[in-house]
Amino acid sequence: MGLSASERASLAHALILSLDDPHDVELSEAQESEIARRLQSVREGTATGRPAHEVFGDIKARYA
Repeated sequence: MGLSASERASLAHALILSLDDPHDVELSEAQESEIARRLQSVREGTATGRPAHEVFGDIKARYA
């Protein structure tokens, strides 16, 4: 509890991720291709993003 909220969130995220075995996930060829395309876009600096509050607002509106 001596960590900041941000540090605790990062730790919690890392712990949750550690529960999943990446070898248990099977992706289709199309999914692998989409991941590669998006990663390349980020590396090239051509990716566009949206603020998190907009994304979460859209999700809440969709499932409300």
